[in-house]
Amino acid sequence: MSEQPDKIRVAVVFGGRSSEHAISCSTAGSVMQAMDPEKYEIVPIGIAHDGRWVLSSAEPERLAIENGKLPEVDPTGAEVVVPSDGASRGLVVVEQDEVPRELGAVDVVLPLLHGPYGEDGTIQGLFEMAGIRYVGSGVLASAASMDKHYTKVVLQGHGIEVGPYVVVRDRDWRQHRDRVLAQVAELGFPVFVKPARAGSSMGVSKATDVASLVEAVETAREHDPKVLVEAMVDGREIECAVLEGLGDDPPEATPPGEIGYGSDHEFYDFEAKYLDEEHLDLHIPADVPAAVAQRARELAVQVFEAMSCEGLARVDFFYTTDGRVLVNELNTMPGFTPMSMFPQLWAAHGLDYPALVDRLIQLAAQRRVGLR
Repeated sequence: MSEQPDKIRVAVVFGGRSSEHAISCSTAGSVMQAMDPEKYEIVPIGIAHDGRWVLSSAEPERLAIENGKLPEVDPTGAEVVVPSDGASRGLVVVEQDEVPRELGAVDVVLPLLHGPYGEDGTIQGLFEMAGIRYVGSGVLASAASMDKHYTKVVLQGHGIEVGPYVVVRDRDWRQHRDRVLAQVAELGFPVFVKPARAGSSMGVSKATDVASLVEAVETAREHDPKVLVEAMVDGREIECAVLEGLGDDPPEATPPGEIGYGSDHEFYDFEAKYLDEEHLDLHIPADVPAAVAQRARELAVQVFEAMSCEGLARVDFFYTTDGRVLVNELNTMPGFTPMSMFPQLWAAHGLDYPALVDRLIQLAAQRRVGLR
């Protein structure tokens, strides 16, 4: 009888300190349910709201969004520590009044974290120091892609067209508000106001005049002191999903999709994304001319490479009424529940949800630790 190959040991990390904690938990539940127990040994690690790392539950039903109730990490579990020696690739469990014990080495970390302290290069730096392979982009790409302002700066440097915008920094808003309001007025109303470093449409508002602009900036500042104000683009929003190529293969992007979110939502906000599944309508592929779809796919790969992304990314575009394709945003850890656009796009392209998770783990396992 032939021996069974060793299982791949995957630490699934979720929760986190950002306002997207619940979405991360929900994503983790879906991913762990999709992972083949014959192939993987799952080590579920939750990061509580206060930043504590704890051994958590791998039961998907405990991490689901149900009836509008958002899941969260139970902070009472045994604490987990990531050593920074870069040699063991292991984890340590620390329990009160107990001697710390080795949890053992992991082959890959799957950090299903959204927003600050998870998607912004911070946790990626921790894994780099510990010598642990992980799914997704590295420190620089994660940090630059998380900041919507710097994403635009990098893309503009590569000659990639983005929409008009104004950056509202904390000091400028507090000390030179009139100047900021004048700059935004040059964009013309309406505008969309966003935290510069948040996702899942957290803190995003539409402003139609100066009064609503002030209110929208204050709402965004609850999530991030740095705010981005973008001119409203007359057109449709389409999205492409990108995967890094295996081996020496180039990245690949799916044909674009488009999200319809019903008349109850003026734009694709947090509630439309995660709490109103009944009225969510994914158009895959998007009903656009073939040349536009091809242009979006090519641009998505250009964006992925310009930002030095690894693993996966979702690139969001505006398809304007005059036929242009403008880059809107880049997400290096896109929504990853089964209902999310990223896995749905790949499923339509022939890669179902479990196979997509397999591919991401495979991509992480093949890459070098350290500078790449």
